[in-house]
Amino acid sequence: MAGILYALLPAVAWGSLVFVSVKLGGNAYSQTIGITAGAFLFSIVIYFIKSPDLTLSVLLIGFISGVLWSIGQLYQLASAQNVGVSKAVPISTGMQLVGTTLFGVFVFHEWDTAAAITIGSCSILLIISGVLLTSFGQQGDSQKGELKKGIFTLLLSTAGFVGYVIILKWFNIGGWEAVLPQSIGMAGGAFLLSMRHKPFTTYALKNILTGVMWAIGNLGLLLAIPRIGVAISFSMSQMGIVISTFGGIFLLGEKKSKRQLIFVVIGSVLVIAGGVLLGVTKK
Repeated sequence: MAGILYALLPAVAWGSLVFVSVKLGGNAYSQTIGITAGAFLFSIVIYFIKSPDLTLSVLLIGFISGVLWSIGQLYQLASAQNVGVSKAVPISTGMQLVGTTLFGVFVFHEWDTAAAITIGSCSILLIISGVLLTSFGQQGDSQKGELKKGIFTLLLSTAGFVGYVIILKWFNIGGWEAVLPQSIGMAGGAFLLSMRHKPFTTYALKNILTGVMWAIGNLGLLLAIPRIGVAISFSMSQMGIVISTFGGIFLLGEKKSKRQLIFVVIGSVLVIAGGVLLGVTKK
């Protein structure tokens, strides 16, 4: 039960980031710098509270995990310029779900019974279907951009996001230990990737708040993985797309037709149902 609750933290925290960042303002680069700064400050507080044992391997693997996250975040933002936000975000989410689930099932053998495989596969299909439905007909769909380049960029983004989660599981590094070195890698990677775009603005300072929100969600994910596995914890964390979708509609005033709202509601129900089924696969 604790693992499920931990996995819900990133769903709530990350699902709220979109409209909070929009309210705070800034471009993708200043937002990324703000997120990493907030995550770093959060990690320092956690370090002095928990005092985890930071061995050389923990520092190195945690740092690499953070760099992989910054790559995933950068290319996800870049993909939006090629295929549009309404296509990039759901496709990115679906790719990440598939990637982490494949690793969880075939590498870490997290679904070891026929029933778990059947239920888990159905749940992943429900989540992906829900994600696609929530984005159906959103504004910006007509601005496809360079589709081939956009898909390739999303593949790079997915590799970064999946890698940042998987590498910690692979080396069996716990959540408390990973927080500080991971945030250092995030900050270093974000700085190198954003330095040419002058990201250090007042918006970066404002977005430190989103960084703390992200860090809370990330800690929840890191604590959930050892308890319920990569496939379940990461998939449940992606249910935050429901929050971001309705947040955009009701808090940011994004216009939706009646038909679009129906697809959003159906998609949200499918995502939630998929998350519930994933919980069933855990013994």
